Amino acid sequence: MARQSAGLLLYRRREGRIEVLLVHPGGPFGRKRDAGAWSVPKGEFTSEEDPLDAARREFQEETGLCAAGAFKPLEPVRQAGGKIVYAWAVEGDCDPEAIRSNLFSMEWPPGSGKIKEFPEVDRAEWFALERAVEKIIGGQRPLLEELGRLLGQ
Repeated sequence: MARQSAGLLLYRRREGRIEVLLVHPGGPFGRKRDAGAWSVPKGEFTSEEDPLDAARREFQEETGLCAAGAFKPLEPVRQAGGKIVYAWAVEGDCDPEAIRSNLFSMEWPPGSGKIKEFPEVDRAEWFALERAVEKIIGGQRPLLEELGRLLGQ
């Protein structure tokens, strides 16, 4: 069975255009990456968990924020590694400077025997849809395209 993730695509309206909140991966591997590295706040879930519940949980874990509103399901997408991403669009607003991500542990540097903690997400930012297409992981671009269609952009 393919790995699966669920997440929320938070959007807002600013000066007649749509902006989306994307997150940047934390840890040493994402530090220098930018274009094609950003993501919808999301995470893996099991078949026993409701995907929307997982999306809301993961959004809170990765941002420290609770999302509420009318959740609009988007068509699932398959990323290059085979992972299926289920996402819901929801209108809202937040200060990206206020996000607080959960931490993960890994051996760093590799082979050192030292375990270090890193934030799962090191920052978040609002992007206009056109700019978000450049920033987001390629496999998640259809989520932005579908949101644009849904909102008439």
